[in-house]
Amino acid sequence: MPISAGQLRERFAFDGPTEVDDGYGGVVAGFGEQFSVAARRQYLRGGEAVQAARLQGKQPVILTVRRSSQTEAITTQWRARDARTGEVFNIRSIEPSEDRSGFDILAEAGVAI
Repeated sequence: MPISAGQLRERFAFDGPTEVDDGYGGVVAGFGEQFSVAARRQYLRGGEAVQAARLQGKQPVILTVRRSSQTEAITTQWRARDARTGEVFNIRSIEPSEDRSGFDILAEAGVAI
């Protein structure tokens, strides 16, 4: 079943790696917003690994976004950011959705890249 607009209730910005001039002749690695899209967030609740991650302060989620030329560029070097709250999620894996109309992105909040 294709992803319906009603399922995509959240807005996520996707930040890619960038290098910024530090003002002293060097560069500093960081992230810059590439684009933002509507998305669905599902918190993972089940298995032993998920429960262990939650005990360590990590919150695994699945972000579902529609397929587009922008979302096809997302890699595990990027991060996702909730556009409303600013919460940052590190992208762990990207898989096509079952119907191939979008991507299911496994991400974690509360961890370093």
